[in-house]
Amino acid sequence: MNLKNIHNVYFIGIGGIGMSALARYFRANGKKVAGYDKTQTNITKSLIELGIEIHFEDSVKNIPLSFLSKEKTLVVFTPAIPKNHVEYNYLKKEGFSILKRAEILGKITENTYCLAVAGTHGKTTTSSILGHIMQPSKATSFLGGIAENYNSNLILGEDKISVVEADEFDRSFLQLSPNIACITSMDADHLDIYGEHEALIQSFNDFSDKVTDKMIVAKGLPIDGLTYAIDEDADYRAFNLKIEKGKYIFDVQTPKEIIANIELSLPGNHNVMNALAALALANEYGIPLKEIQQQIKTFKGVQRRFTYKINTEELVLIDDYAHHPTEINAVANSVREMYPNEKVLAVFQPHLFSRTRDFVDDFAKELSMFDELLLLDIYPAREKPIEGVNSEWLLNKVDLEKKKIVSKENLIKDIKNSDAKIVVMLGAGDIGMLINEVVNELKNNKKNK
Repeated sequence: MNLKNIHNVYFIGIGGIGMSALARYFRANGKKVAGYDKTQTNITKSLIELGIEIHFEDSVKNIPLSFLSKEKTLVVFTPAIPKNHVEYNYLKKEGFSILKRAEILGKITENTYCLAVAGTHGKTTTSSILGHIMQPSKATSFLGGIAENYNSNLILGEDKISVVEADEFDRSFLQLSPNIACITSMDADHLDIYGEHEALIQSFNDFSDKVTDKMIVAKGLPIDGLTYAIDEDADYRAFNLKIEKGKYIFDVQTPKEIIANIELSLPGNHNVMNALAALALANEYGIPLKEIQQQIKTFKGVQRRFTYKINTEELVLIDDYAHHPTEINAVANSVREMYPNEKVLAVFQPHLFSRTRDFVDDFAKELSMFDELLLLDIYPAREKPIEGVNSEWLLNKVDLEKKKIVSKENLIKDIKNSDAKIVVMLGAGDIGMLINEVVNELKNNKKNK
C-alpha cells in the first residue's frame, strides 16, 4: 500500500498517545482524518481543534459518510480495543484496508532514514530528547509522550529522517525498519503478551537484527552494539556528574572525542542515561556534538515524566507516568536526591491486573521507599479482573506505617490531611486526568484544610 494514494484515514482509538501522533501526521500531510475513542481527553480535544472529527460512541452510524469508501479510506486501529468492537468488526467485514498503528509506522520508516528508541523504560524521554536534537535536521518524530518544547507527541519535519519510539508491546517494534537504534532496558514487562521474560528478551534480539547501521545499548544488556554508561568504561561514557541549581552538568567521552559541560534540566541519574543514549544516536547519525549539547540544554522535558505541577516553598506536587517497579524506583531516587530531608507522600494507581500480579512484591518494595502511600484501585485498561488481584493485596505487602486505600472521590481530602511537603502522583491510568483537579484544589487551600 502506498500511503500517498490514501485520501482518508480513520482511527479506532484515536486518543491513544501513539495513535494521536499518527493522526496529527496524516492531517499535516493533507489527508482527511477522523476517528473514535471511548473517552474525551486533552489529546482528543487538541485533535478536534485541528479540525479532526472525533466521536465517543462505538457505532457505525457515527463514522462520517465520506470515510465509508473502502477505495479511499485506510483504517488504523490500536491492539488495545476489545475484540467485539462494533466499528472495527463492521469495517473488517466490509473489506476495508485495516492496519495496526505499528504497521503504519513500519511503512513510514521503510521510506525514511529511521532512528529508533526501544526499551522497557526510558524510551519516551530518550526519543523526545533525540527528536529535539534532530529537529534542526528536519526529522519527523513520533513520540510516546507530549514533549514540552512542542506541546505535542509529533515533531513535524520532512520525510527523509524519522525518529520513532519502538514499542515492545505486542511485538510492535518488529514492524519497523530501523537504521540506527538503541535499547535502554529489557526488564520484565508485558508478561500478559510474552508469558516469560526470556520471550521478551528474544523479541529485543529480533529487533536488533533488523537494525541496518548501528546498534547502541545500555551497558550490561545482553545484546551486541556500542555501549553507553555513567562512570563505567563504555563507548559513550558520562562522567564528572554534578548538580548545580537543580540541573545536571556532566562530560561525555565518545569513541572519538570528549565534550564537557553538557547541561540537562531533568532530574535523576536515569535521565542522564536517557540523554546519553539520545546523544549517542544523534552522534552516530552525524550530528556534531556542539549542536547536540545546545539542544539538550534547551530540552524542557515530557509531560507526566517528573513534571512539576506545583513547586512552592510550602508544597511540591510531581506528576509521573511511572507504572512499573523500575520506574517507581527511578522517581523515588530522584525525589530523595532533590529533597533529601522532606517527607514524601506517594499516590499510586496500579495499571493492569496482570502487571500488578506479576510484580506485586517489587511494587511493594519500591512503594515502601516513600514516607506515606495513598493507593487507588487498579486501572484495568484492556483487562478483565483477576481473582485475588486487587489494591488491598498490594497494600498489605507495602512496608509503611502510613498507608491506605483511597477512592478518587476522597483523594483530595486525604492528600490535604497529610503533612508531607512533597506529593508524587504515579501511574499510567486515568490518574493523569485526575491531576488537574487535584492541582486546582491544592493550590487554593492545601494549608487551609
